[in-house]
Parts: sequence; structure tokens; C-alpha cells
Amino acid sequence: MPLSRKDALTFSSVLSEALPYIQRFSGKILVIKYGGNAMVDEKLQASFARDMVLLKTVGIHPVVVHGGGPQIGDLLARLNIKSEFINGMRVTTGETMDVVEMVLGGLVNKQIVNLINQNGGRAVGVTGKDGQSIQARKLHVKVKTKELDEPEIIDMGHVGEVAHIDTRLIHLMLDSDLIPVVAPIGVGKDGASYNINADLVAGKLAESLKAEKLMLLTNIQGLMNKEGEVLTGLTVEEVDALIADGTIHGGMLPKINCALEAVRNGVHSVHIIDGRVAHASLLEVFSDVGVGTLITNHSGEL
Repeated sequence: MPLSRKDALTFSSVLSEALPYIQRFSGKILVIKYGGNAMVDEKLQASFARDMVLLKTVGIHPVVVHGGGPQIGDLLARLNIKSEFINGMRVTTGETMDVVEMVLGGLVNKQIVNLINQNGGRAVGVTGKDGQSIQARKLHVKVKTKELDEPEIIDMGHVGEVAHIDTRLIHLMLDSDLIPVVAPIGVGKDGASYNINADLVAGKLAESLKAEKLMLLTNIQGLMNKEGEVLTGLTVEEVDALIADGTIHGGMLPKINCALEAVRNGVHSVHIIDGRVAHASLLEVFSDVGVGTLITNHSGEL
């Protein structure tokens, strides 16, 4: 059925608006952290996969980093392994780490790869252990208790942080016209596996790849002010002020700190976007409006 005149004009207007963005970002690397509702809703899964294929088709190089906390929790429950969290992070014993690797490096990673490939892309899944791409060290967590004057250092087991990223394997895939899909599992100097926060891995990978953009898909509209309005076009200094006055607090702080560190270390812009919106990645990259919060080192950047 042919488009109506109105629909045709809208369609052509959308394509025209996208052109300068395609020209600007062609050949550039975008690191996308994929998580939240976008990973569990079938329609959003399909739209995300098509977005990645379209980005690659117009000459942009997406690198996907994914989470998988709910899927890990589900399998641990089925195996009668108790989940314990401290400061929002999963305590990861050796037994739990086996499940984490099975879910992140196997089940979830390959589902994403398959979705992208089924939509016409050429994706390849890796973990940070492949080629020792993500070198990790044990994360030490300090917890303040009423009983002790000094913070208590808690052993989180196989929870890690990024020590170094070797980008050679990712560049090899990008040069081969592939879409890398990265599970946030690192390897220590002793060969041990470490479960690393996916936002943190995405941020460090964006820094190491000198990415044009870091995009963090979330289950919220973006960063909001105290009146509940979405903020965008923020500089690092403005975000620091929002942290200082308490506007940004609680569970949002780690994600924001990851964004700030990426921008301070050479990533041109960070986008915290609403992954509950179909084709959110395309809307943020190719339109004037966007669907979330933009943070840059300079005001007025795209």
C-alpha cells in the first residue's frame, strides 16, 4: 500500500534530518551499553538489533557491551544458589562466577549475536578473556558500619574493576566489518575470571577505543532535575554541580560517574538514553531531539 502524502512528507523529512548526522559520524566508533528493558522485551530486542545493523550499514562502527544481571539471578535461583548484594553489587563466589560466565559469555551474548545476525548484520561475541582484552583486578569495597570507626573492607569474591583494555581484538573485528558484542568478564593476572559492571566496561572501552560516543541504555528517561524534567546538553561542570546539590544521588551516581570519567578521558559525548523507547539508539544519533541526556566536555555539541 503506497504512503499517503502526509506520511511520505514525514518519512522524507526524517531521512533528510538524519543526513548530516550520518555524514558526521561515518567512520566513527560508538560504544553502546545494552541493558534494562531493551534486553528482555522482544520488540525492543528486535529494534535494538536492527539499529545496530543500520548503524553499521551507513558506515558507523557500533561496539555493544551488555549486562545480564536478571538472567544471572534467574539461573542462580533455579540452581538454589543464594544471591547476596553489597552496595548494589553481586557478591561473586567461585561457584557464582561459573554461572556468571555461563550466562554472560554464553546464553546472553550469543542471543544478542544471533539477533543482530538474523537482522542482516555480522556480529561476533567475545568476553574480556578472549585475547586477554579486558585485564581486571579484584575490586575492594569499603562499607561504613555503626560498630566500626573505620570503613570495613568487604571481599566481593570475583568482582573486578578494569585494570587495562587491549583494543587490538576489537579493532580487528571492526576492520573486518563485524559488530563486536562484548560480555563484561575480565581476566586477572593469575588467570582468574572477574565479573565487572557493564557500565564500567563500556566506559573504559569507549575511552580506549577513542570512541565518538558512549551510549548507556537505561530504564529511565534520562537524568532529571528536582522537578522531574529531563536534562540534556550538560557539561561536566554542570553535572558536578548537580551531584554537589544532591540532584544526582543514589543508584544513578555510579552511572553518572562512569559517564563523567569517559568524557574527561577523551570520549566526545555520553548519552544516557531511555532503552524502553523503540529505536532509541537511532533517535539519539540521527535526530535533533534525542531521547535522553547528553553530557559533553563542551556546551553546544551534538
